[in-house]
Amino acid sequence: MAERSTAAVDVADNSGDEPLAAQAAKATSDGVDTQNGRAADGPMPDKDGERTKAAPAAAPELHSGHKLARRYRLEECVTRVDGFSSWRAMDEKLRRAVGVHLMPADHARARSVLAAARSSALLGDPRFVQVLDAVEENDLVYVVHEWLPDATELTALLAAGPLEPHEAYQLVSQVSQAMAAAHREGLAHLRLTPSAILRTSSGQYRIRGLAVNAALRGITSETPQRADTEAIGALLYAALTQRWPYESDAYGLAGLPKGVGLIAPDQVRAGVHRGLGELAMRALANDGATASRQEPACTSPEELAKAVAAMPRIRPPEPAFTAPPEYQHTTYQQGNYGRPTPPGAHTTQVRPVPPPPPPLQSRTGRALKWGVAALLIAALGLGSWQLADTLLGRNNGGTNGPNQTQTDSEEDPKPVTPGKALTVNDVSVFAPGGDPLKPEDAGKTVDNDPSTSWITPRYDGYANFGNLETHNRKAGSGIIVDLGSVQEVAGIDLNLYAPGHKLQVRAAAPDASSPTSLAKFPEQLVEEKTVEKNLAVTLGHTIKTRYILIHLTALPSEGVDSYRGGISEIKILGTTP
Repeated sequence: MAERSTAAVDVADNSGDEPLAAQAAKATSDGVDTQNGRAADGPMPDKDGERTKAAPAAAPELHSGHKLARRYRLEECVTRVDGFSSWRAMDEKLRRAVGVHLMPADHARARSVLAAARSSALLGDPRFVQVLDAVEENDLVYVVHEWLPDATELTALLAAGPLEPHEAYQLVSQVSQAMAAAHREGLAHLRLTPSAILRTSSGQYRIRGLAVNAALRGITSETPQRADTEAIGALLYAALTQRWPYESDAYGLAGLPKGVGLIAPDQVRAGVHRGLGELAMRALANDGATASRQEPACTSPEELAKAVAAMPRIRPPEPAFTAPPEYQHTTYQQGNYGRPTPPGAHTTQVRPVPPPPPPLQSRTGRALKWGVAALLIAALGLGSWQLADTLLGRNNGGTNGPNQTQTDSEEDPKPVTPGKALTVNDVSVFAPGGDPLKPEDAGKTVDNDPSTSWITPRYDGYANFGNLETHNRKAGSGIIVDLGSVQEVAGIDLNLYAPGHKLQVRAAAPDASSPTSLAKFPEQLVEEKTVEKNLAVTLGHTIKTRYILIHLTALPSEGVDSYRGGISEIKILGTTP
């Protein structure tokens, strides 16, 4: 942490001689948010007589460009809810991106947030997203934490499908061990939702919001270890089945059928790893649920970590390898060439291939070999002379007689080389099943100004445009580019609003007129995948079309359970003249 937060630890809370970690646990532990299946920032119901504290203070009204401690420059607000706001910011001293939580100093939870942040920072475990600073200054309380731009939320991973067994094993193993270490220091998380789990490019899982996320929302609980264990079980259940283990839909996942209760993962989806499925049920064996095969329920992260360690290790899948087909001898090699094949007879080898005859060793054989060699040399010389004569005749503009071969028309086609950007006649917002998203900003995608963008609304809890019936966004959104007439397209150059979009690029048929549905764009130029902020693609061959669709199917994360995306610049490239 910076010097400011180190000094602040000594005066975190005048609460007597009780350890600071224990104070943070009381301030930040809560009922399990995953048990009710609500979206992350929505109101959470009371559980077991526990209630969240009211927070009448409003979130500070700050703007992009505001600087904290003459160091942290706020760039973009990613969450504003329940009296606090979360920002993506720039640490100008170290020149790196950071995250910042802000709330008024007179907020009912300000003291508990400071205590939780400082306790989390003292843990210093690299498996958690680190708290870098925790300060009360100028009527503001702010907490600065790491920002991992190359990490992917578990929410986005589950949107693509269930995890394969080795990946699910790594998830529950790493998260349970990390939370066991945190509980040994007296810290609880209690908001272990899919958006709180990040997977780095190296395959390591990191947990963000330890103690702080619950403190920001004022959530309390008398059984923090049991709550965190059940939350880890819910994460494992979702990783195996791509379903949320409660009746309510949450985090972009469908819930279980109503009225059936908690059922085993292998009854939800075929092919689930048996050991991992039983482990998820043992972690979720609370509130009357029973674990399969009658193993004892896991009621703490320490017990869950030991149960994972006791399992047979699940190895990563072997790389796919296709064996070459068995060699089949021809009928000539089998000695059957020219012979009729009897009905019902096999055409495979029926007898060993005879060895080749010995080389010619007699005087006649040697003479024959030298004669054949001389003929080959003569033929090569004659062919070379004719080739040289043909080339000289072509260079001199002459002809080689009536048998001259015209090869100019038989040259191989040259590879496609993208040229300058084609002129765009019009752009519109792709809106299947609903109203267009901010149609007035569509022109910003082709104004040659990367600082302006068409940006979607912010969605809380769902990466794929809400994924709710009321949003009408199950087919995503995007931009349709009208080139005005049929053109030869050789490449695509996109500048996106932020890294982490999942998208595809499609083209309409040359005779299409004002297409608006996905079926009207049958030609796939770029297959659906997650891309970085910039995407430059050269096509293998030119495509004749008038309409190009940049189709966004999932949005990048902007913070805790918050998703938003957009397009800054689109360039459709033609061929080089």
